[in-house]
Parts: sequence; C-alpha cells; structure tokens
Amino acid sequence: MNPKNTNTMADEPWRMPSTVQELAANVQEPPSRYLLPEEERLSDQLAGAEMPEAVPTIDLRRLLASDDGAGEEAAKLRSALQSWGFFLATDHGIEASLMDALIAASREFFRKPLEEKQAYSNLIEGKQWQLEGYGNDPVKSQDQILDWSDRLHLRVEPEDERNLDRWPGHPESFRGLLHEYTLSCKRVKDGILRAMARLLELDDDDRILDQFGDKGSTYARFNYYPACPRPDLVLGIRPHSDICVLTLLLMDEHVAGLQVLRDGTWYGVPAARNRALLINVGVSLEIMSNGIFRGPVHRVVTNSEKERMSLAMFYSADLEKEIEPIAELLGEKQQPARYRRIKCRDFVAAHYEYFSKRERVIESLKIQG
Repeated sequence: MNPKNTNTMADEPWRMPSTVQELAANVQEPPSRYLLPEEERLSDQLAGAEMPEAVPTIDLRRLLASDDGAGEEAAKLRSALQSWGFFLATDHGIEASLMDALIAASREFFRKPLEEKQAYSNLIEGKQWQLEGYGNDPVKSQDQILDWSDRLHLRVEPEDERNLDRWPGHPESFRGLLHEYTLSCKRVKDGILRAMARLLELDDDDRILDQFGDKGSTYARFNYYPACPRPDLVLGIRPHSDICVLTLLLMDEHVAGLQVLRDGTWYGVPAARNRALLINVGVSLEIMSNGIFRGPVHRVVTNSEKERMSLAMFYSADLEKEIEPIAELLGEKQQPARYRRIKCRDFVAAHYEYFSKRERVIESLKIQG
C-alpha cells in the first residue's frame, strides 16, 4: 500500500466526516450515514452466533520446533487454515509487557484532545486523503455507509521509509514501543509463513516470503471503536477480507467485537486472553496459495457501553510486484490457476473501490472453471 496514494476531496464536505470519537461524544443517535440497510439489520440483528468450536489455537514454539510436537501443531495449523482461515497464536515470544505498554500508549493517544490528534491527520491540508495518519477510511460516494471507528494507520516497514511526521510524539513512549513491537512481530510472521510453505510442500521454506519482493510493506493500524448508542444498527467495520498476505491482530482483551463469516453465518470471535495473537490469512495469500488457504470475510460490531481497541499488523507485497498463484502449486500438481495475475498496486486501488461498495475485490480475479 502506498502512503502517497491520495484522493482529492475538493470542496465536498461529505468526503470528510467527523471523527467517530467526536461524534460519539455529541450525539444521542448515530447519523443516517452510519445506519445499515434494512435487510442487513434484519438478517441477524448483528448479534452473531456462538462459534461451533473453540477458535483454533496453535503453540508457535512447538510449531517451529524440530521435534515430534511440530508435526502435531502443523496438522492443527492446516485444519485451521482450511476451515476458518485464522487461528490464535500462543507462546509467540512477544513479551506481554510490551503489548500492554503499546496498547496503553495508543489508548492515551486516542484520548488526547482532537486538535492534538489532528496534527497527525490523514488529510493533507484538510482536503486530500492519504493512507497514513489519524482519521477515517476514504469516503468514495455520498451514499457510502460509514463505519463506527477511527484509526491511526502507519507504515512501519521498510524502516527507512517510515513517515515519522504521522507517528505520534506523545506519549513519548509510543514510537519506541511501536518500533520494538514491529521487530518482534516480524519474527512471528516469518516463522508462520515458513510453516505455511511447508504445509504447501513448497521446495523452499522461504517461497512465500520471497513473494513480498524487495519493497514489501508492513502497516500498523490502531483501530478505535467508541461506544455506540445503537449497536443494532451500526457496524464498527463493514464486512471485508484483508487484502494483504498476512495479518497479526492484537485484540482487545476485555471487549469482543470481531465476527467471521462461514457458510452464510456470522460467528462472534471471543476476546483473546493472555495476549494471544489472532493470525489471519489475507487474500494476497489466498491467490498465492491458489485458493488452498482462504482469506476469511470478517467485520466488527459495536458496543453500547464500552470502547474497544485493537492493533492489526498488515504484511503486504511490494506494490510493483505481481500477485499470482505460486508456479509450484500449478504445473506438477496439475492444478489450473484459479486467480488472474494482478499488480499489487492495482490490487490495492481496486480493494478500496470494492470495499466502499461492500464487495470483495478477489471475486473479480477468480477464473471460472
């Protein structure tokens, strides 16, 4: 994703909604721009069903070890990726104290006065949207239904391309904590993608990592969901699949809200305890694996009483690289390609167009058999 990708706002105020945090403090009812269509409200009341089984949990230390336990964890990983497309990673080696400190620092940022946060706005001169910074997702049309969330979106890798003007300077601990967390997550991401390459029986454990190219990007997205007066009518984030290769999600420990779609039913994902990470397949990896691993459709519901926070680390390929099924998974296994090749830059641009219409870009890339 490119922090320089911008959308001109011109003089169209509908493109620049208030921050939701500001809105939540001043309204008794959500404005009409946030209300779901009637048919979506009636379909399931947004409550979400209880998951039919516990969220798959993988012990990363065992998975990445070279003993008998690794095979058992790998079998659990294969099952999780083919049934849900996500799993909880425990024993990942990231200190809970680091995670706690980073979440505390980000909460402190979101609680600062609006004028202080606006110094890190994702609107250039108040009119042009860019990916990085504090604010909302892009608004593409006047009838687009808005999400009940604010975010701080920062590019953290490559390290020499960080735009530190968008990184909060207060609290003072924020930048150092995010830097340390980024390094820790990279180790986790590399280990998981090597384990996935082994599951796909690729010749080289680094085959998926090689797909990122020279300028693969990592983005940290801090999601803030204020309490919402009508959680039965409003979503925190609309249904979507992550466009990246892999997502590492640090969930709110106390407030649930994530839901995943499977076989037409929305299931509520319980809040994760003990700082387990939720690992989520992105649709770039769905394409690379030729559909063996699936990027799950998910959304976030709101809460009438409590705010909620999460931190997602998105790992994406070089914008100039083409995303396509890995060749080894095609020829010798006699599997035809299920997805068309697309340049990552075009994939990202198309994602935002489809996302604003509540559609999935990957559907447009499927090759009909």
